[in-house]
Amino acid sequence: MQKSPDHAYPTHWEADVVLRDGGTARIRPITPDDAERLVSFYEQVSDESKYYRFFAPYPRLSDRDVHRFTHHDYVDRVGLAATVGGEFIATVRYDRINDQGLPAKDPEDDQAEVAFLVQDAHQGRGVASALLEHIAAVARERGIRRFAAEVLPANSKMIKVFTDAGYTQQRTFEDGVVRLEFDLEPTEQSMAVMRGREQRAEARSVQRLLAPGSVAVIGTGRTPGGIGRTVLRNILDAGYTGRVHAVNHAFPDDLHRLDPEGVPAVRALREIPDPVDLAVIAVPADGVPAAVRDCGEHGVQGVLILSSGYAEAGPEGRERQRALLRQARSYGMRLIGPNAFGLINTAGDVRLNASLAPRMPGAGHIGLFTQSGAIGIALLSGLHARGPGHGGIAGISSFVSAGNRADVSGNDLLQYWYDDPDTEVVILYLESIGNPRKFARLARRTAAVKPVVVAKGARHTGTAPLGHAVPTVRVPDSTVAALMRQAGVIRVDTVTELVDAGLLLASQPLPAGPRIGILGNSESLALLAYDACLTERLRPVRPRVLASAATPDDFRAALAETLAGEGCDAVIVTAIPWVGEHDGFFPGGSEGAALATALRAAAAEHPHKPVAVVHLAMDDLAETLAAPAPPASSADPASSADPATGADPAMAADPAAPDRQPTRAEAPAPRPAPPEAPLFGAAPPPPPHRTAAARPSAPPGPPPAPGGAPAPPPADAEAAAGPLRRRPAPLRIPAYPAAERAVRALAEAVRYAAWRREAAEPGRVPEYDDIQEAAAGADIERLLGRLSAETSDGRSFPVPAEDAEALLARYGIRTHPVLPAPDPDTAVRAAARLGYPVALKTTAPHLRHRADLGGVRLDIAGEAELRRTYAELTDFLGSPEELRPVVQSMVPRGVDTVVRAAIDPAAGAVLSFGLAGAPSQLLGDVAHRLIPATDREVAEQIRSIRAAPLLFGWRGSQPVDTGALAELLLRVSRLVDDHPEVVGVDLEPVVVSPHGLSVLGAGVRLARPPATTDLGPRRLPAY
Repeated sequence: MQKSPDHAYPTHWEADVVLRDGGTARIRPITPDDAERLVSFYEQVSDESKYYRFFAPYPRLSDRDVHRFTHHDYVDRVGLAATVGGEFIATVRYDRINDQGLPAKDPEDDQAEVAFLVQDAHQGRGVASALLEHIAAVARERGIRRFAAEVLPANSKMIKVFTDAGYTQQRTFEDGVVRLEFDLEPTEQSMAVMRGREQRAEARSVQRLLAPGSVAVIGTGRTPGGIGRTVLRNILDAGYTGRVHAVNHAFPDDLHRLDPEGVPAVRALREIPDPVDLAVIAVPADGVPAAVRDCGEHGVQGVLILSSGYAEAGPEGRERQRALLRQARSYGMRLIGPNAFGLINTAGDVRLNASLAPRMPGAGHIGLFTQSGAIGIALLSGLHARGPGHGGIAGISSFVSAGNRADVSGNDLLQYWYDDPDTEVVILYLESIGNPRKFARLARRTAAVKPVVVAKGARHTGTAPLGHAVPTVRVPDSTVAALMRQAGVIRVDTVTELVDAGLLLASQPLPAGPRIGILGNSESLALLAYDACLTERLRPVRPRVLASAATPDDFRAALAETLAGEGCDAVIVTAIPWVGEHDGFFPGGSEGAALATALRAAAAEHPHKPVAVVHLAMDDLAETLAAPAPPASSADPASSADPATGADPAMAADPAAPDRQPTRAEAPAPRPAPPEAPLFGAAPPPPPHRTAAARPSAPPGPPPAPGGAPAPPPADAEAAAGPLRRRPAPLRIPAYPAAERAVRALAEAVRYAAWRREAAEPGRVPEYDDIQEAAAGADIERLLGRLSAETSDGRSFPVPAEDAEALLARYGIRTHPVLPAPDPDTAVRAAARLGYPVALKTTAPHLRHRADLGGVRLDIAGEAELRRTYAELTDFLGSPEELRPVVQSMVPRGVDTVVRAAIDPAAGAVLSFGLAGAPSQLLGDVAHRLIPATDREVAEQIRSIRAAPLLFGWRGSQPVDTGALAELLLRVSRLVDDHPEVVGVDLEPVVVSPHGLSVLGAGVRLARPPATTDLGPRRLPAY
């Protein structure tokens, strides 16, 4: 038996979790100091819940009970508590038992009995489900593989907690008691359940922040001006539909209404008789803790902290920020900030602008998250300039600028936007990624249903901005970029590119391929677009150049003809001001407006192909294209447009079907416009006092697929290319002042569409019959036991060469033998054993794999040549003791490559591939994929490096066996995925020949796996 002295208080079991209703709780081990808390908690539990727990009336706990339930050895007896405000709201415990159900005496017993108790006021919040995830992880860590629970049949809620968890279960009924037994090994279903609960809970927590029923601005100034008063003014000017209160402890006693705003004014939050859902805190940093305490005691659901003076101010501010986060979470509140710019929700039933942005953005379908307030201002201004007003091309659904993002981060917004029906495109500006592994997982799931566009600042400094108290991530930016691409994220470099790509994706359907048609009335501008397409690896069609005097009708006819053709998947229209004899009269009122009407009419006839416009000196064209289509007269070709929305009824959404843009597979059928109020028109008046419950907490979204992943896009490639739409995209056409910007945005859409089509048919992780997983696990455990004592602080350590070769062989990875050659005679004997021809190589670190420095001599045919070469090597480069020479048999000639796998604490397991030598070391030409990699991902990985032509017969050379190379990558991926103790694999060089490959050098590193990872129970980060 393991004894408690060997196991001190396990701090790594502590975790903050988001519950089903969006509130938070802290889970931690129970200690002897919790005796009073346990008694108080038990007194607040109903008699019925006590009966369900103990199978008999049990009104109070005895002193013996209290001692038993608060004293644990953290091995065979463990208790966890969920707390809010420092008080228990639920407990769970397990006791290790033997096969007869008695207390275990043998350390090999791997079963435990588990029992829960949840305070009645907190039942239904998902507390028991969260506790089950954490107690199961604790049990697995302590060698327990199976839980048993006895439940009364009437306790249906607890039975549901167990049965819904997704573990493999057995159920029996005996003596009036239901006995449940289930294995704790995570299954595909249990992971899917956990991920689904995580998404719903975190999305709900963000929804409570974005759609509060009431807002209090703490720190509202007594006179106009100042941050608090400015935010209050912005909330009111936006037309917020809920209740608003101004709070300032310095208000006079007789002030009950703040004028001219006309909102209730109070000195303290407790004076507000109604619930407050969101508190905006704009007071100096030293006054924030008291404000947060008042919020917690008043039951506020979330806080938005605009105050500065935290982590961005240095070490003292960093500690202040951590204390602030602990304080907010202790009350079950989510926190945006500190040093935040604010949040915006343009939904008609909310209309909240709790930010420092003076102007409420137009409503639309872009979700926007930034970590920087300055970049937030730039993005909002840039979008407004490209499409102001409701219904414009640049409208947003919601916006959050999180500042130091101590709590709410981009990951939380991804959870919310994943199934938010008002958001069709996600734009993120990130300066740090605290949990790249989780970000990649969430971004991949979201990208499967809607585009995710990301720009990352601070890419080359190696550190996060001062305000971001995140752990240092050792992953280079090139690796982060590769992992984003694998997850389907559209990675751009600048704020301008964020706006450019976001506008095109928000307004246009996805292209079905890379063929780009180009037309316009300027040959030079068309050629610039053509060249830009080639640069972006698109396939442009020869430009169609119209006369410089081409009229809007000419443009309309040319665009309609090009879109109707089978030879293009998207069209770029280039336009310069009209040149020719003309009286200056245009039916649309101006040249740009007339041309915009013509282009819209042509695009509306072919809604399944995207259109982008490049213009020079035609701002009115861009403005008209960005705005909703105006009402048209009956004589106008587009007269069928809905006068309220500008939408063609032929493309109006069917009220009985999901709103989306028609795809090539679906010809839009004419139907009358729906009777609902227009999306961006005058909204019906809101109720006088709407509450957060007025908005659905979980909007309908794509059903989850097995394994917790979202349902993939439709198998039909063309249907998969069309993201969900609320309105006919062609009626809003993005316009760009430069051809390169339009083409770059379109190229990102083409690549994303290709990823979506491939995601519809994902690859697979192959099974290999010769893999000996169990034997490899035994080898690893033996090596850890033998070698870990030599390494402190849990660091990794290298495996001896012979053991590394044996471990790799368990996974079908054979290495060519290497024999040491400390002197010429030993080298000769080694060569005789291996057989000539051989290679003589140095293994000194400064010469390893450096044939250019003479440290590698190849094709040695006999003993005399070997002795001569050995003498030359030691004469020129140093003594045998310094060089550490080895002898290895020659292998078939081919291309030298390198295969690596490594586990980063933040990014997870990464598989890397490149050509050995200068391409990878000097030029950084290395491709990365997350582990486990599929056969499709590995095949794409091999082709993605710039030097890939050398593998496929460049300049007449014989192609090498890339099939064998792909299999090697997959086997390495399987090894690292099956055994988290393997934290590093280095195969160099791997010589890939026309038939097969040879692994000439191999290294393996092992370490004890971390106690908590993204694969463990859900938890909020704590920086």
